[in-house]
Amino acid sequence: MTLYLNSKKIIKDWTDYNGHMNVAYYVLIFDLFGAEILMNRFHMGEESAKTNKKSTMVVESHITYNEEVKEGDEVDVNLLYFDHDKKRLQYKLEMIHKEKKYVASTIETLSLYVDLSLRKVAEFEEEKVKIMDQYIKENSSKFIQENLKFSGKLKK
Repeated sequence: MTLYLNSKKIIKDWTDYNGHMNVAYYVLIFDLFGAEILMNRFHMGEESAKTNKKSTMVVESHITYNEEVKEGDEVDVNLLYFDHDKKRLQYKLEMIHKEKKYVASTIETLSLYVDLSLRKVAEFEEEKVKIMDQYIKENSSKFIQENLKFSGKLKK
């Protein structure tokens, strides 16, 4: 089972001369309509960057392109897995074709928590750790831990 985050319809501007969505827009969808939802839930999104000068930055990702999506198709972005240590986030998202139910793509990401005023990696505040830990506690039974690339990079 996965955790639904958002849905998005594929627009013409995201397609290429092959008649399907260009690879760059998979990352855009995962970032804006998946990861940003997750970061806002943990108080680390745009509002945090503007008010607290702290946010996350992706340092590594692994993406799969399983099946194509085309203009007009609608996709769901779901969370497959989430974990963290004192400074890092690891999460894996999937993109599911809404009508045909196939996995179009997945992305696993390793992000760092950053103090934007110093442009340096920072440790999560206690309140954010509590929010993330509670989220993991409530949802870990739904997480899929198969084929994770970055678990060894968390320092637990």
